[in-house]
Amino acid sequence: QVQLVESGGGLVQPGGSLRLSCAASTLDDYAIGWFRQAPGKEREGISCISSRDDSTYYTDSVKGRFTISRDSAANTVYLQMNSLKPEDTAVYYCAAALYGRPMAMCVAKIAGSWGQGTEVTVSS
Repeated sequence: QVQLVESGGGLVQPGGSLRLSCAASTLDDYAIGWFRQAPGKEREGISCISSRDDSTYYTDSVKGRFTISRDSAANTVYLQMNSLKPEDTAVYYCAAALYGRPMAMCVAKIAGSWGQGTEVTVSS
């Protein structure tokens, strides 16, 4: 079992940036994904990263604006969010899937562990 804690959310103006952090008890053999859920909408997988290499997946709406990365020594996965839009407003969750693959994890929205979420609000 892996414990996950998100941080870094907050209020930001359109066009601004935030970096979210997902601190894990371990990253060994776990793919990590970032998901978000806006009020009244389905949860969507927006970016996921492989457990063993740097393979990544991004959903079309964030491609080119968001970047996922991992610091294995710190057991932390980051989501750098640039050029933020009001439609990015949501609660953001990180999740872990044992031996997961990035695209499958994000598209299927399957994970064994979830963090508590951190809220991101993009508004002027």
